[in-house]
Order: sequence, then C-alpha cells, then structure tokens
Amino acid sequence: MNSTQARHTQLVEEIRRHDHAYYVLAQPAISDREYDRLYHELLDLEKACPQLATPDSPTQRVSGRPLKEFNSVPHRQPMLSLDNTYSQEELREFVNRVQRLLPGENLEWIVEPKIDGLAVNLRYERGVFTGGATRGDGTTGDDITANLKTIRSIPTRLQSRTGVPPGPAGGDRRDASPALLEVRGEVYLSKAGFEKLNAERKAAGEEEFANPRNAAAGSLKQLDPRIVAKRPLDVVLYGLGHVEGAAQAPEQHDQMLAWLKALGFRTPERIWHCRSADELVAAIEELDRVRRSLPYETDGAVIKLNSFAQREAAGFTSKAPRWAIAYKYAAEQAETRLKAITVQVGRTGALTPVAELEPVFLAGSTISRATLHNEDYIRQKDIRLGDMVTIEKAGEVIPAVVDVVLPKRTGKEESFRFPTTCPECGSKVARAPGLDEGDEGVVWRCLNPDCPAQVRGRLEHWCARGAMDIEGGGEVLARQLVQSGLVRDVADLYSLKLAEVAGLERMGEKSARNFLEGVAASKQRDLWRLLFGLGILHVGAGVAKALGRGFATLDDVLNSGVDQLTECEDVGEVIAQSVVQWQGDSRNQKLIERLRKAGLNFNSQLYQPQAKAGPLASKTFVLTGTLPNLKREEAAAKIEAAGGKVSGSVSKKTDYVVAGTEAG
Repeated sequence: MNSTQARHTQLVEEIRRHDHAYYVLAQPAISDREYDRLYHELLDLEKACPQLATPDSPTQRVSGRPLKEFNSVPHRQPMLSLDNTYSQEELREFVNRVQRLLPGENLEWIVEPKIDGLAVNLRYERGVFTGGATRGDGTTGDDITANLKTIRSIPTRLQSRTGVPPGPAGGDRRDASPALLEVRGEVYLSKAGFEKLNAERKAAGEEEFANPRNAAAGSLKQLDPRIVAKRPLDVVLYGLGHVEGAAQAPEQHDQMLAWLKALGFRTPERIWHCRSADELVAAIEELDRVRRSLPYETDGAVIKLNSFAQREAAGFTSKAPRWAIAYKYAAEQAETRLKAITVQVGRTGALTPVAELEPVFLAGSTISRATLHNEDYIRQKDIRLGDMVTIEKAGEVIPAVVDVVLPKRTGKEESFRFPTTCPECGSKVARAPGLDEGDEGVVWRCLNPDCPAQVRGRLEHWCARGAMDIEGGGEVLARQLVQSGLVRDVADLYSLKLAEVAGLERMGEKSARNFLEGVAASKQRDLWRLLFGLGILHVGAGVAKALGRGFATLDDVLNSGVDQLTECEDVGEVIAQSVVQWQGDSRNQKLIERLRKAGLNFNSQLYQPQAKAGPLASKTFVLTGTLPNLKREEAAAKIEAAGGKVSGSVSKKTDYVVAGTEAG
C-alpha cells in the first residue's frame, strides 16, 4: 500500500469514527473546523486519485444525478405492521392471550417508544451498506438507497470485528460482521430539525410542512438526494430482517439492540424490561410522562416479547405478529369554532359531512377541517353551525370532531340540514345501511354512478400507489380529466393522447408524457393490483392478494360463485357476495371488456395452484408449538408437497391442527 492509499484509508476511518461520535453518540470529539479540514483533505485525495473513492467513502453520501423514479424491491422477510390498542384493559388481555399461547412459560417484555416516522429496511453485505427501502405494502418497498445515504447516523460501513454481545451461551465480541444483514428502524425528523426546516421554508416563501412525520416521509420520496441531504433526517434501528453468516445470532431483543449498537447503529435511548401486565402499564405510563423530552415525536409505546424463541412459538397472523402490540396514547384535543359544514362525495357515492373550522394548532399541525362521519353522528352529538367544538386527531392522524362544548353555546347556533340531492351532480340520494368498511351507522349515497365526484374517486383509487401505481394520477389531475370530459371511467385512461393531457392546466408535455408512461406501465401490473384498483366493495389489498393466490386469472375470479370464492383464505361470504354482485352489473362487465381490449394483464403471478394429487389434497393444516423432529418450515414444506395447505390460524376451513410441545 503506497502512502497516498494509506493516508486515504486513515482519513476514511477517522471520519467514520467522528461521524459515529457526532451523529449516533451525540458526543463530538473534535471541532467542526477540524472535521471540515479532514473531510476536504479526503475530497482532494479522491479528486487526485478517483480510483480511491469507494461507494462507502464518507464523500459519497451525496452523489449522482436525480432519479427518474424509485424502483421497487422485494423484502427478504415481510415488514409486518402491528396491531394496536388505546386501552389498558385490552393490553392486559393481549398479555393473557400470549400467555395462553405459551402456557407455563415466564414471559419477559420489552417496551420501546413508538417513533412517529417512516419505517425502513437497511441492507448490509459483508459490513457495507448496499441498499435500503421503505416498508411499502409489507412485501415490496421503494428503493431509496441514495436518499438514505445522506443520513449521517446510518453507517456506510459497519464497525469491524464486533459480534453478538455475550448471551446465555456466551459470545465472542471479535466476530466479524454478518455476510448479509437487514436491519429495520424508523427514519424521523427531530423536533428541533422540523422547526428549523419550517423556518427556512417560511423565509423562502415556501409552504411549511404539516408535521415532522410528513416532512420525513416527503423527504425520503424526493428524487434528488441533494435536496434530502439538506434536511436533518435521523434514524433509530430496532429490529432485524434477513440475516446470513452471523457467527452467533442474538437470542433476545435486548441482546439484538446491544449488537446493533456495537455495529454502529443508533438504537432507542431507553427501553423497559417488564414481566407482568402491571409492569407494562407502569412502563407505558412512565414513557408517556417522559416522551415529550425525547428528540422525536412519539405517539405510543411498542410492546414485544424479549425472547426470539417465544416469538417463533407465538407466531403470526396474516397481518401482524401475535407477540407484539402498539399501545397508542390518547389523542391530543383542542377547542375551536365550527364555521360551516360541507359535504363530500366519495367514489362509492357516500356523502360525508366535513366540519369547516377556525384554524387551530393540534398535535403538530394546524387544523381547519375535520370529519363529522355521517348525518346520524351530527344528530347524536347535536352539532350545530357556530358551535364551539372539541376536535382530536383520530389515531393521531385524521382530525375529527368528537364533542360540542355545550357551556359555550350562545343560542345563535343553527341546526344543519343534510342535503336531499347530491351536492356534486344534483342527483337523488338514498339513505341506506353503511356498506363501506369504516361506515358508522347509515350513510346517504348518490344514486348516479356517473357522478363526477364518484368518477374522480374511482380514478384516484385506480392510480393510487397501492393499486395500479400510476405516478401523477392524484386529485388535481383526476379532477381535470373528469371536468374536461376526457375520462369517464378508468378504461378511458388507456386511450388518452399526449396532446390531450399536455393541454390540461399546469401539465406541460414532460409531465403529460411521464403520466402516460405510467399508464402504459400499469398494463403489466399483477392481477391483485387490478382487483384492488377496481374498487369492489370489501376487496382491499389483502383480499385482492388472497384472490390472486387462489385464482390464475381475472376471468377465473369473476366467473366464480360464492362457494368457490370462499375457498380462498381470508375470503368470507360477505366478500364473496360482493364480488359476485359487482360482476353481475352490466356496466362493470363492459368495463372489464374495455380493459381487456386495452391490453391489461389479467394473470396472477401470486397464483398457487393446489396439488391435484397427494394424500393431503384439499386439506388445510395449522401448525402450533415446537415439533419434535422438524422445524415448522420443514413440516409446512412436507404438507404442501403432499398436496395440503398450511394456514397461520384456525378457522372453519381448518381440517387438522398439528400441535407440538408448548402448543397454543
């Protein structure tokens, strides 16, 4: 190694050490001026000898041109979300439920702050950061590697010669980094960073961000990493994804956190160890008292089993682990004046009243509108125009009017009359039991399927990221396409011309071309996205995937009866009847044929044909507990090879439960 290369290696290691001290440990060891001197010396060396500038060099955190789009990447292991509760009683029931799954075992719990940020997955190969992605739909996320490289608390290279902290079986701290390590955590914008960023945007005449979470999420979705680098993002890591080549894997969550910290990651400042429901309640109450002193926004506590072996035994549902839950703190409330009530029309024709409020600051953002749910809700609460009302963020996200401040009534308030015709198209409305998931009580519904508001809603839903993922097909463009008469249903998207779209207000040829390229690309989307995009009642993304696993083509789905549809896991009779009813509508039949003619993909990549032969054909098994001679994955593989199916939970479709030791 020559002197120049040796000096480069020395500078890289020294700068990495100072980055870790400053951004992870918050313990700077040198002055900013001295750090800048070292950094610029490294820049000069790499400018003179470009071959020295490796991808993990500190100088490469911000480099390259803006991206045209984010690529999708699959997760090696799903990034599941957590079930949540706002009730201490439900938390105690959760503990009892897990104890029933693990009878006779001593349970130790870990409590961590629930950071209000954006979940990410970081990948390291032989200690070098090679990629990172968003959670996405849990199985696939956006590749945001370039943006994540700008976050100084994310090491580009793991600290070397460090291994798993000593556990029950001991451990060698001299072990090298794993061959492959996926680590998961939350990217956030600190409270101080958020205030500074908004002050800068206000001074520049730009729109301020609503809250730190939106600012963090919006930053990571920037296509230009140079913009992201200017925003003070940070990260806390708290979990593992896929791991290969670890000399000794951690056996408990607290060991894993210590291991991640030794590798150079920032982990939660504080965790609580608990051994009973009472201790858990005490821990979340203490966290509630101290969380406002944390540098980031929190909206709850995450409770999880410490033991990885117990987690494996407790298992998962199709959506979440059975061994963890998020406890959400009561939402913050504020009082403000109700100035007016407007009525919005959704894609299913449902009329939803919206409160127009005097702006008030609540839970990190200024609120001027809030949902009133439906007419019954307004009547039950006796909400009147001019009332002083209490609002809160439902789930700390959606503003809602929760009550009237009756002592502040003046007598001048006026009752609200729900419209008898659609406020969008003037058509008749009918009052019927709520059909959509989330409907409360009964709703008024516009009976005109060609109502512009419904068309806009269906169009936005079709273009949404979770459905056909057409970039640019949001509210503004949907409104223009419908108002101009260019689009009457989603099939019209596939006959749009460049000149037609470019001629819309504030579009331009480049934006129009990008949108139409997205429309063309959507023709190849998998069947489950198309099913979800159609907006069939009760068919969310999860059900659409289940149908995609059970049927090879869209025609197979739509030509099936209730009995055939309910053979799919997660598809019950109500959902099946909804699919059959949707297919029976002649308008929908014509829509499908137009989509077929436009060349959309009707085939499912998720399809898992059932084995036609084998002793276990058409039988469904549930595995629980520790099996004496096989791992669960091995047992599942043998069942499937014999024509059977393995489910994660017991239902009326279950034929056999295979119970090992310590079964639930």
